[in-house]
Parts: sequence; structure tokens; C-alpha cells
Amino acid sequence: MRIAIPLFDRFTALDAVGPYEVLKFLPGAEIVFVAEKPGPVRDVPKWLAISADAAFADVDSCDVLLVPGGPGSRGLLQNDELLGWIRRMHERSIWTTSVCTGSLLLAAAGLLKGLSATTHWGAIDVLESFGATYTPERVVFQGKIVTAAGVSSGIDMALALAAHIADQTTAEAIQLAIEYDPQPPFDAGSPAKAPQAAKDLLARGIR
Repeated sequence: MRIAIPLFDRFTALDAVGPYEVLKFLPGAEIVFVAEKPGPVRDVPKWLAISADAAFADVDSCDVLLVPGGPGSRGLLQNDELLGWIRRMHERSIWTTSVCTGSLLLAAAGLLKGLSATTHWGAIDVLESFGATYTPERVVFQGKIVTAAGVSSGIDMALALAAHIADQTTAEAIQLAIEYDPQPPFDAGSPAKAPQAAKDLLARGIR
């Protein structure tokens, strides 16, 4: 089972690595990181790089497509090479998935028109501009398309997907293996719950 994860400059690392840490446990899994060209691709602050194994031109099909997001995704909404590759992968995939603003790339490729989908709360207007209907759920299944909300939700999505691909017991075993037992110290993980001071700090820029 080939799982393809496209990378692009200024992606969000956890969008890709969170689901990777889950899906790599699936029986028969083969994960390939893909980019414009093989080699290191850097995340949003450019401190972390993941090495792409192959170029888009080298990968003609996959069973699972997993598109991460990140600030760099917005600059690719008219990138014919990447969007065309996403469409080709979707034609033959069993599952087409995204995390965070990766859903904007699915939408720009024409895959979410008329469907319910989720994304990072800061990108709702862009998602809906492509004809999708935003829903605040953390993980949204629409046929073979699965979208996850912001960043950390990619782990939830991957576990849910693991249950569909294998079974619930396998997914639970993977959850145990990575000790995914969230107990956040604060209840500020969504705009509806975050205190105003946190929203103001984020708006000014944390760093």
C-alpha cells in the first residue's frame, strides 16, 4: 500500500509527520515523500527539512494521498504541476486526504466542489471560495476524500483512516504504540474556546 505525501516549501511539519507516525504502522505500508524534485524540503521557519524521495513526475499512482498544509500552500493554489499531480493521484487512489490547509490544495484541484470539508480555522474563506462547504468537525469523511482541521488533527485523521484501511483494533494498537492520549494543559485549541488574550497575541505574531 503506497502512501504518497507531497512536500512544498514552507509546509507545516506536523501536518506531514503526525499522520506519517500513524500510517507507517499499517501492514504493507510504503510511504514516499514527493516534491518538485528529490531532496530536502524545508518547513515554514526553514529550520526543519524532510527529504523527498521522488519528484512528482516519478510517482504516477498511490493508494493513499496525504496532502499537508502550511503557509506555503496558499502560493500554490494556481500551481499547475502540483494541482495536476494531485488530480492524477486522486483518479486512482483509494483514499485522498489532507491536513490543515492541505484541503485548499484539494479544493484548488477541483476535488472538493459541492462537498463538506474542514481546514484550519484561518482558511475557511479560501476553502469555501472553491465551492466546498466548511464544517468545524475535526475530521470529515466524504466518500474517499478525508479532510482534517488544523495541524494536530492530522493524527486523529490518520487513526480514523487506519481503522478504515485495517480495523479498529489495529488503529487502537497504533494509538497505544504512539501513546496518543491527549490531555492538553489548556482549553485554547479552537477560536470558540481560546481566551481573547491568546487570540490577540496570535494576531500580533507569537515570535
